[in-house]
Amino acid sequence: MFRAISTLHALRYIKFARSFQTNRAILAQAQRSTASTSNVQDTPIVQYVKKKVEERRKLQSELSEEALSDEDIKRVRKIRELEPLQDAWVEWSHAKQSLEETLPLLDDPDPTMRSMAEDEYAALTETIDNLVENTFPTLLVPSSDTAHLSAIIELRAGVGGSESALFVGDLVRMYTRAAQADGWDVSMISSNVLETGGIKDAIMEVKGNGVYDALRWESGVHRVQRVPATEANGRVHTSTVSVMVLPLAEETESNSADDELFKMDEIKLEVMRARGAGGQHVNKTESAVRLTHIPTGISVSMQDERSQHQNRRRAFQILRARLMDRKLNQEMLDRRDLRRNLVRSADRSEKIRTYNYAQDRVTDHRLGMSVKNLMMVINGDGLQGFIKALQQRHHDEMLEEVLSQ
Repeated sequence: MFRAISTLHALRYIKFARSFQTNRAILAQAQRSTASTSNVQDTPIVQYVKKKVEERRKLQSELSEEALSDEDIKRVRKIRELEPLQDAWVEWSHAKQSLEETLPLLDDPDPTMRSMAEDEYAALTETIDNLVENTFPTLLVPSSDTAHLSAIIELRAGVGGSESALFVGDLVRMYTRAAQADGWDVSMISSNVLETGGIKDAIMEVKGNGVYDALRWESGVHRVQRVPATEANGRVHTSTVSVMVLPLAEETESNSADDELFKMDEIKLEVMRARGAGGQHVNKTESAVRLTHIPTGISVSMQDERSQHQNRRRAFQILRARLMDRKLNQEMLDRRDLRRNLVRSADRSEKIRTYNYAQDRVTDHRLGMSVKNLMMVINGDGLQGFIKALQQRHHDEMLEEVLSQ
């Protein structure tokens, strides 16, 4: 995150110095240098906020008396949009002015006055710090358009054969427990359980506010390194599982999105008899459904439900989620087409995380972050640390994008 680096370092030095009862003369000198040598207004984020406040002031001056024209309506809308930033700027300006007025009192010969000035200085410093580090970034980064969406998680065994299938089962348990800990609803849409143990592929539905924004960064290749139970020589095997997190809109919302995502004449619908174990309906009724979106070639098959109607509903749900995911990712790439490193971060063929059982360590390669106690992560409790770090990383990237405009 962009910070008022030099200024805040000086302010933190002041707090550090006070806690160790540094000589008051040295403390006062450090405080004066904060105000004089590193003007807070020179930092990128403060400069940007100042520019937006000036833009708001200019818009106000351009309003006509009646404010009835189309241009006036646009100006009023923008003025209201910038109002919270204006309020934060006023608070920052007042705090900065009060800080400068407090400086001379730090050398006051009266010990009581000097002590009060030090307390006031510390409080104002904390206010400025919070505004620059938290309030300004929160107001500048646009709110998420996908904050209301739930998610579908697709997991597929990759390299490693039966060991990969076993790890799919581990990840299903990890996401299930992590979601339940957050109060989200989890259900299994379909799964392909192998007779030899493990799961070849699975599709999970996780419902709740903010689910997609929290889990979307789990998309990618998850690698596991461990000794399989069948390994006689104790050699470590490497296996992979591919995870894809898709946005899921409530079915009541989906009708409005159909026009953007697909038209019915673009869909090829096929019905067939279900295959495999599953009861009397298997191989006797045409309950299985396959949908193909002709323009993209995206295909969805569903046979886990007991009726064609239910399978058709589920298939459209998955198709809609895949098309929405494709749309959101394309929009992200379009916004960041000049920043190759961020384009690479969206590549789902990349290895994003390694679970090393021998070293009891989980490493997220995007963050360069490793944690011990692997089982805590696999059991869902430790996943939240990675999720929060990835969300903060995304927030910082969005802020950098805003400030670079």
